[in-house]
Amino acid sequence: MKGVLLITGAGRGIGAATARIAAARGYAVGVNYRVDAASAEGVVDAIRGAGGTAAAIPGDVSLEADVVRMFDTCHQALGPLTALVNNAGVVDQKARVEDYSAARLERMFAINVVGSILCAREAVRRMSTARGGPGGAIVNVSSVAAKLGSSGEYVDYAAAKAAVDTFTIGLAREVVGEGIRVNAVRPGIVRTGIHASGGQPDRLERIAPLVPMQRPGEPDEIAHAILWLLSDEASYVTGSLLDVSGGR
Repeated sequence: MKGVLLITGAGRGIGAATARIAAARGYAVGVNYRVDAASAEGVVDAIRGAGGTAAAIPGDVSLEADVVRMFDTCHQALGPLTALVNNAGVVDQKARVEDYSAARLERMFAINVVGSILCAREAVRRMSTARGGPGGAIVNVSSVAAKLGSSGEYVDYAAAKAAVDTFTIGLAREVVGEGIRVNAVRPGIVRTGIHASGGQPDRLERIAPLVPMQRPGEPDEIAHAILWLLSDEASYVTGSLLDVSGGR
């Protein structure tokens, strides 16, 4: 076995693709979900059907007690953690800043930022060699929105992902001497359901012409970048933000 990998928000999209490919490469995979147990169990069943090892792990990343329980459950089901992918994220309806509510902002940052930090905290507690852990790697899923700003659509989402970028750099430097590498991928427009969840099911077709490659990315393409950052091939990479965005 290559190690134990926990992926947040892994029931679909980029998280599900990462889980399937990681399992095929020898990881035991914790497939976290918040409410859609059926999707997570479907990913687990596919992994097990292909001969891999996986477990569905419930938990809301924005709730501290859930996060602690999620990591404990993963350890009990699969063994000592060696890798984390902070993939769980959320967008909201397209809106201008002047129309945001405090509730929207609290949800946006609770899931995208606080959730990533809480999960990273628990991973460090378990993986840090200074705490008797085996070392490991963390990959945060950010977005090119962090550098583009998403004006007129999701400025709050872009700001949250920029916070993830800064957190990635800071944490990487903080734990570099404790056997943990920390990096982020910044996907561009990707063929997942997140666009419809934000009320824009046509967003892929509308944005694709703005991408130099003239197409959206596929979840597997982002997953391959994530898994490279987790792998020993990236042993000299930490604190990096890797754009996987078709040139955008």
